[in-house]
Amino acid sequence: MTIKIYSTPTCPWCVLAKQYFAKKNIAFEDIDVSANQAKAQEMVEVSGQMGVPVITIDDQIIIGFDQEKIEQALNG
Repeated sequence: MTIKIYSTPTCPWCVLAKQYFAKKNIAFEDIDVSANQAKAQEMVEVSGQMGVPVITIDDQIIIGFDQEKIEQALNG
């Protein structure tokens, strides 16, 4: 399972999402789109969104910190 969180350091929902995965001991890649314009463009292409967080779990895209959708994606 591959998990990416497109985030910024100042986004409170991004912090909550990262804490959620850390608390569950689930590995994820944190991508700071404020420091990497190429990754910011990748996030927009993947999700159609400019806001963060954008979370990808394998091929599923979750906009925002939607715990219910995250759990559904994790449980397959």
